Amino acid sequence: MLQLIETICYENGAFHRIPLHEERMNRSRRHFLGVCAPIFLSQFLKAPENVKGEKLRCRITYTDEIENIEYESYIFKKIESLKLVEGSAIDYSFKYKNRDSLNLLLEDRGNQDEILIVRNGYITDTSFTNIVLLQNGYWYTPALPILTGTRRAEYLFQRKIFPRNIRPGELKYYEEARLINSMRSMKESAPIRIKDIY
Repeated sequence: MLQLIETICYENGAFHRIPLHEERMNRSRRHFLGVCAPIFLSQFLKAPENVKGEKLRCRITYTDEIENIEYESYIFKKIESLKLVEGSAIDYSFKYKNRDSLNLLLEDRGNQDEILIVRNGYITDTSFTNIVLLQNGYWYTPALPILTGTRRAEYLFQRKIFPRNIRPGELKYYEEARLINSMRSMKESAPIRIKDIY
């Protein structure tokens, strides 16, 4: 059976963006399995013991039901350069446990830290984050990402970022890029210079 995952940030004694994670999980279960009864994460998530101000990644594996929940310390991966790679054939619109298609693209990063996937002529995501780009004081994110991240959804709702179709040739009109996902905020993400996107 197809396995899916959900990655939730646990920090400062709380699980973050639970309603957005629940919505994505339940939408995935309806799409693949026709399961209409929702999962309520509050029934499954328990604060880990002996955590002292540490940021943890809570990784949930599920199908029609939750199969496994594990916690691990989050190690912040520093990203300073990106390589544009063609990925029009990729489909990661749901958060699959199997990431082989993404890992295959990642092998093409060469000397750069991470990839930035181009699909059908437009910028999308890296292999593990959404991207935001600064222009004239406003932050923009690709309108058609490979995966709609929960932090991206939160920032869109808060109007901290705005969706826009962005072609690779238009990157020169932006000032910097940052990478976001459930575990990394815009503030935590180091700026990536546009000239370091190859």
